[in-house]
Amino acid sequence: MSDASWLSEIPQLDRKQLLDIRKTLDGAYREFSREYGDTIESLFDPLLSFLIWFEKLLLSSPWWLIIGILAGLAFVASRSWKLTLSVAVAFFLIGFFGMWDNTMRTMSIILVSTFVAIALGIPTGILMAQSKKARAVITPILDIMQTMPAFVYLIPVVMLLGIGKIPGVIAVVIYAIPPVIRLTDLGIRLVDKDVLEASTAYGASPMQRLFGVQVPLAMPNIMAGINQTIMMALAMVVIASMIGVKGLGQPVLKSITNQYFTLGLLNGLAIVALAIIFDRVSQSYAKRTQAHLGGRD
Repeated sequence: MSDASWLSEIPQLDRKQLLDIRKTLDGAYREFSREYGDTIESLFDPLLSFLIWFEKLLLSSPWWLIIGILAGLAFVASRSWKLTLSVAVAFFLIGFFGMWDNTMRTMSIILVSTFVAIALGIPTGILMAQSKKARAVITPILDIMQTMPAFVYLIPVVMLLGIGKIPGVIAVVIYAIPPVIRLTDLGIRLVDKDVLEASTAYGASPMQRLFGVQVPLAMPNIMAGINQTIMMALAMVVIASMIGVKGLGQPVLKSITNQYFTLGLLNGLAIVALAIIFDRVSQSYAKRTQAHLGGRD
């Protein structure tokens, strides 16, 4: 029996039945969004207020102060003067080429989204490491989140909350959160069992064992997850601009639709610069953390 004839014997829904199912699901979601959309949106009001305040703070602060703070944070994390100088030069060039405001808008939403992803992702990863049942439930969800195209899950978010900053944050968090969850789970499960048995023998409680032994030893993996989360959040900048998120993504999108090569190139390079800076700083901090745990300065 050929493949074509075998497939033809499988019962299939006719076009009318399929259309009826789609109409039913679309209608149910529309009714849900009309009835509960405003209530759900109000839950995010504190986050929206903080995001607006943080963006205004970055935009209103003197450029030299922002560069000084960012360079100082880079030095504290890496203890490298070369990386610190590179951060200062990169942000100076961003401002010199007229992309300062959009870069600050992008940084505000990326930093807020990353902090939300970390606040949700690390406890979820710990839960997965502690419970096989939780891992069995959460792992397929993470698989779906990582494989589904970003444009697909933008649809229900936009239908429910409209366009703006909060839908953008939600989209970025959904896209960027899986790495920190997976690597937190992996890092905690890779902690040597002999170390855990020793801590138990010394009378450590489960909470003391978790936060005093497992989480510190898993920190290099957790930091790697945070690093990947930041990278994936930056990768969402252009897509998020399609639902009203201001920043470096909007000029890139404008350059695509209007064929402005230089505009797209410069703003694209600014996104790349942010990605490299965040990547190098977080990796340097992770290496220092690992060296500290290994007893090296």
